[in-house]
Amino acid sequence: MALYENKITLKGFLGKDAENFATRNQKTVVVLSLATKSGYKDQQKNEWVNHTEWHRIVAFGKSADYAKGLKKGDYVEVEGELRSTEYEKEVGQSKSKVKVTFRDKEVRANTVKKLAAPAKGENLDADPITEDDAA
Repeated sequence: MALYENKITLKGFLGKDAENFATRNQKTVVVLSLATKSGYKDQQKNEWVNHTEWHRIVAFGKSADYAKGLKKGDYVEVEGELRSTEYEKEVGQSKSKVKVTFRDKEVRANTVKKLAAPAKGENLDADPITEDDAA
């Protein structure tokens, strides 16, 4: 039994085409924008309330080589680990600027798989989500 474990599995739809980058030593890095959905039934209004969560996925190596061909609307499964990055930023007007620490989260992908799109009604409330729908 592991003392610590950082493992995450996500299934969802891509909100835009894969973004490809190269590192200084010409290694491929791919960034994906993945939407997952959850929902619940509001008992007072007697209607479903859906929530879309957007995830930044970063893939390197073989995972990046596979992921670089993915397109907006593709249904994918990502396995990896959750990473966070801290950075400071000054906010406010010139006289009252304050340094604030922000934390961003992303998933470092170990594997990326394109899945067959689920049949209509198969545990889905709606069609594939795009980033345009998030607003």
